[in-house]
Amino acid sequence: MGWGAGGSCTPRPPIRQQPAETRVVTVIFLGLLLDLLAFTLLLPLLPGLLENHGRAHDPLYGSWQQGVNWFAAAIGMPAEKRYNSVLFGGLIGSIFSVLQFLAAPITGAISDCLGRRPVMLLSLAVIGVAFSLGFTLGPMLGASLPVWTAPWLALLFAVSDLLFLFCFLPETLPPEKRAPSISLGFRAAADLLSPLALLRFSAVARGQDPPTGDRLSHLRRLGLVYFLYLFLFSGLEFTLSFLAHQRFQFSSLQQGKMFFFIGLTMATIQGTYTRRISPGREIRAVKQAILLLIPAFLLIGWGLTLPTLGLGLLLYSFAAAVVVPCLSSVVSGYGSPGQKGTVMGTLRSLGALARALGPTVAASAYWLAGAPACFAVSAGLLLLPLLLLRSLPAPAPPAPTLKAE
Repeated sequence: MGWGAGGSCTPRPPIRQQPAETRVVTVIFLGLLLDLLAFTLLLPLLPGLLENHGRAHDPLYGSWQQGVNWFAAAIGMPAEKRYNSVLFGGLIGSIFSVLQFLAAPITGAISDCLGRRPVMLLSLAVIGVAFSLGFTLGPMLGASLPVWTAPWLALLFAVSDLLFLFCFLPETLPPEKRAPSISLGFRAAADLLSPLALLRFSAVARGQDPPTGDRLSHLRRLGLVYFLYLFLFSGLEFTLSFLAHQRFQFSSLQQGKMFFFIGLTMATIQGTYTRRISPGREIRAVKQAILLLIPAFLLIGWGLTLPTLGLGLLLYSFAAAVVVPCLSSVVSGYGSPGQKGTVMGTLRSLGALARALGPTVAASAYWLAGAPACFAVSAGLLLLPLLLLRSLPAPAPPAPTLKAE
């Protein structure tokens, strides 16, 4: 899929991607891959890292342990419960997303004034492939390294990503299409950081040429679906490593292989299925994927054998490969050209808020009630986004003039 260049919006069949746009997509792909390698590198090592900090009497770990012990005593639970590391892992997983939640809406709004990367917003299959490769290569690489080496390599990837994008990513938003003032973005910061305002897309509704009527209502419902899905999904994402470590006694290398299987499955599904979903059929694909995620949660949470875990991970990987790319693709069609950054920034903030809350809530449920109850409740709650999508009409395919713009 490509978009016309220049000042004309007249469609020219066939629409071909221009070299400059190809360069942007390539740079974004490589930059995102570096970012995800830095993130996923530590996933298979997280249980072992926390245990090492506990044995080494790390002061920060010790302060968290005291907090957990106080909370356990307050609710009448054993102070040395064996799931303490799960709760720590959930807290660590939430910290990253809390910072992302604070940063994403502001940078999205500023991009409407200072420039943004619309090709990134419109090339979500490409983004999905980067996620798949990151989750395929990162955990395997991390599992093959000594524990003390992996955090430094993750830092190196993160810094390299920053320098790479700074040096090679060109600006793609012409000055004449930018928002008139950066102050508009900062005045909307309260809307972009308030959970209720985010769910209502208030910054979009009060912006220039906003979607109105049914389109605004549909956008808000899509945002709620996105939030609920990622809230539940991110909880499983961060407790999965601990479940494999505690129930199946997976070593770091075995966990690396598990995440390699997940990433490889995601890449295969995105290459053979997700990228072929026709415009207007994304919502249907999302509903099917979430429906498959319900038995995935139950199989992972209750399964006691490796084949059962493998089947659950297969269904889990299918949902991961479909839901976020399709929802993001649909939402990117809302709002005027000058609002794309605010629309997608709001959506990313909802996702970051969900990921900030999901790991902590899921880890707390895991800590309090164990894996089976935690995953069973999460599976039941997945019916909520399904019900919200049930009466949502399929979006119309974007017009050629909109794609060119």
